[in-house]
Amino acid sequence: MALFKRRTAGKPGEWYYCLKHQKVEEGPECPAQDRFGPYGSPEEAAHAMETARERNLEWENDPKWHDKGDRGQAP
Repeated sequence: MALFKRRTAGKPGEWYYCLKHQKVEEGPECPAQDRFGPYGSPEEAAHAMETARERNLEWENDPKWHDKGDRGQAP
């Protein structure tokens, strides 16, 4: 039995998308490693996976991240 219970970061009024349970949660329900957020509203949290996909596409298409062998040279 643990002497000290580890608290999850977050507080009521902050919304998260839990990757483990695949649902929107308010406040510190699940550990930070299992969630995206915080978001300002439950609607924003509900779209967390869509937002992540959009950001990943932007990153994959960003020419600054694809140097094509020009290592060590300034852009």
